Amino acid sequence: MATETLIPLESNPEVMNKFLQKLGVPCKWNIVDVMGLDEEMLSWVPRPVLSVMLLFPVSEAYENHKQKEESEILSKGQEVSNNIFYMKQNISNACGTIALVHSVANNTDKIELSEGHMKKFLDEAKSLDAVARGALLEKSEEIINAHKELAQEGQTNTPSAEDPVNHHFITFIHKDGALYELDGRKAFPVNHGTTTADTLLEDAAKICKEFMARDPNEVRFTVIALAASD
Repeated sequence: MATETLIPLESNPEVMNKFLQKLGVPCKWNIVDVMGLDEEMLSWVPRPVLSVMLLFPVSEAYENHKQKEESEILSKGQEVSNNIFYMKQNISNACGTIALVHSVANNTDKIELSEGHMKKFLDEAKSLDAVARGALLEKSEEIINAHKELAQEGQTNTPSAEDPVNHHFITFIHKDGALYELDGRKAFPVNHGTTTADTLLEDAAKICKEFMARDPNEVRFTVIALAASD
């Protein structure tokens, strides 16, 4: 159960980069906008790409697909790498922060974290399960306070924590040859098949298109990536 409600973090690369740098992520890695999902638009995104994040509307079509997908995975099973860092979302409107944590935590072999709040959290969370990691985040005042501070810095009118939010952030990462969707509101990570570090962006874009196709009348989708600085 969610124990606290935050103001959501805006899908604004400038704000998200401040958040990451405040927590110890070096500025050689940046959140960038993915302006389109066709081949030409994807070619503009700096490489390498470490993660892809999708902000999408939580619709009836999404919820129906989520239930169907979960049932199919439970009945058929799936392979999930033991090397994935996955955590549950306990805090309402913290999906942006959790998407960023998932992005960083699954790329610590490439991201040299400085001593700071993110490194401290990941060190403590490493040996925990997904539920315990979610509970640990609730107690991580430095990360929660960074979220609260930077949620006020977006370009849009800042909502209150009590305003209804019907958008949700998820993360796509490459791990051990597979493309994983990490969503703290789902029962487990979702394996979307094979990928590589070099094709993560293109393969994640295909799954993002599937989200969009399920809601053809909806335009409120945003795609961003954690990528090397230009």
